[in-house]
Amino acid sequence: MSEIQRFGAVSVHLGHKSGKYPDGNQVLVRGPELRVAFDTPLVANRIGVDFDAVELVILGHVHEDHMAGLHRVPKAGVQVHEADLRAAQSWPGLCAHYGYPPDVLAEMKTLVERDFHYVPRPDATPYIHDQRWELGGGVQIRAHHLPGHTSGHCALIVESEGVAFIGDIDLTGFGPYYGDATSSLKAFRKSLAEVADLDARVWVTSHHRAVITDRTKFLSDLAGFASKIDERNEKLIGYLRDGPQSLAELAQRRLLYPPGFSLPYVESAELNSIRMHLDELVTQSVVRKSGDCFELA
Repeated sequence: MSEIQRFGAVSVHLGHKSGKYPDGNQVLVRGPELRVAFDTPLVANRIGVDFDAVELVILGHVHEDHMAGLHRVPKAGVQVHEADLRAAQSWPGLCAHYGYPPDVLAEMKTLVERDFHYVPRPDATPYIHDQRWELGGGVQIRAHHLPGHTSGHCALIVESEGVAFIGDIDLTGFGPYYGDATSSLKAFRKSLAEVADLDARVWVTSHHRAVITDRTKFLSDLAGFASKIDERNEKLIGYLRDGPQSLAELAQRRLLYPPGFSLPYVESAELNSIRMHLDELVTQSVVRKSGDCFELA
């Protein structure tokens, strides 16, 4: 059984090591008229009837670790922000969402089916920014679009309880992840500013931090999380002090992951993320492109 923290109509079932990837933290919201789950991480498979009885799953965004319990609730409705909808509906849609090369996608399909019980949900329907759900008895949920991690990433706020599920703005020491085809460094920067202003008393992350109930701590953790972006820029600048290098050469040196760390998507995530940082640094006239290489301006 997972540890449970309760905030009125909201229960938070903590995943292994407070939802450390590949697990996550499961939020359930129970109203008199509707029972809702936010995402479905691996811990959903260990909860039992409280999860299996949900009538609606609202996905804050689409990635394999957030769909790992959908197979348990085939009759529940599934809603996802319109920008992530196709990724929830089919494997080709998820492939486009990832944007990895075909050989990596083949490995990913094996991984997500084996380790995350992946099943597509062609019945999934879209929601939009500021959409609201009424669960009866005054229990209300609102979606706040916070793209960057994916194009459809959202916070899901139980306004009646003051609980904000902020998903993969997860405040980890790793920092923001924006390594996929629908990710955006520029959008993530904007979302990090917006999430600080959400009206909440409790902040729940998908991974690692889990539940924060002190605003000062939340803002401190958020600042540390956001600072990783500028740290990565400085790391890239340090690499380029060694001389001009191509995108592929920079990716070999790693920006996100330590040398030797291996998962099928790591090389693609490094390439995508470094490309975004280089674009930002070129715009700031810190870096310039010369042929196939990048160098300090």
